[in-house]
Amino acid sequence: MIRPGPRNLITDVDGISVGNAEDPRARTGVTVVLPHDRAVASGDVRGAAPGTRETDLLDPTCRIDRIDGVCFSGGSVHGLASADAVVSWLHERGRGFFINGEHLPIIPGAIIYDLPMGGAKDWGHCPNYADLARAACDSAGLDFPLGNIGAGMGASAGPLKAGLGSASAVCEDGLQVGALVVSNPFGAATMPGGGALWAWALERNGEMGGQHAPGPVNHREDMVSQDGQLGGNTTLAVIATNGTLDKAQAKRIAMMAHDGMARAIRPIHTPFDGDVVFTLSTTQLPLADPDSRSVARIGAIAADCLTRAIGRSLFEASALGDFPSYRESHAGAFADGGNLG
Repeated sequence: MIRPGPRNLITDVDGISVGNAEDPRARTGVTVVLPHDRAVASGDVRGAAPGTRETDLLDPTCRIDRIDGVCFSGGSVHGLASADAVVSWLHERGRGFFINGEHLPIIPGAIIYDLPMGGAKDWGHCPNYADLARAACDSAGLDFPLGNIGAGMGASAGPLKAGLGSASAVCEDGLQVGALVVSNPFGAATMPGGGALWAWALERNGEMGGQHAPGPVNHREDMVSQDGQLGGNTTLAVIATNGTLDKAQAKRIAMMAHDGMARAIRPIHTPFDGDVVFTLSTTQLPLADPDSRSVARIGAIAADCLTRAIGRSLFEASALGDFPSYRESHAGAFADGGNLG
């Protein structure tokens, strides 16, 4: 049996913590995923307009096989500086790859383009993403809210407000898999016509408001708006598992997890998106069949968790600026009208 973990968050994977910080005035923020110990990691970039850091290092042919965290940020290119602050924060605590007497924290990262959300981004020559990143590290723990939080503060999905999402799955044999996502796609997360989330079929325990089964989809020839801007969108995700993976297996999990994006967002991986999935393995659970079936199983569960996390990223987001919430815009798509109370 596979069921959501007790928090239904990526932190249901033992050894994973998450921190968030946001600037409501600027409508932007930072999210960090910090394993308690260095984690085996890899990743897969499929969007055509990525903004990333340290992704080449995650290739299985490269030397470093464990990392110290992942940093997601708003702010487009300005937000890449947030990972530098995470490096400093970890270095101060004696964490990182140890070589020649030095600790060198390895922090891959990626950014979303959240500038259309507006807000007062009047920082001059010193955007405050470093301060936000340090605050996110300070706040890291097991419990965190979703929606307009962290790097999801300024995220949107087409005309709707989106944000930070997460979901988890735990199995009877002790396997744990979780996903965390910042949804900011060019494509739509809702079905044409009725407004049901594309992720509706994988909902567990009312986590998306109790989605009604949708009626026939109103297929449209033109599913791509004409006002998208190259590099203006991106969906960022982290998959975590306690299953013991090597770097090449972690890469395969990231590749399989991209299917979870494709189930929840249409179209995905467009010329306008910088989509990326990172995979972290805390290596706490030996796999019964480490060469084939266990890896395929984790990848399949990871893809489902990512689909669910994307659905939750819309359901939990609140209206901001010119972007209404999904709950307000499509109350008829779920059982309780989107009441979170």
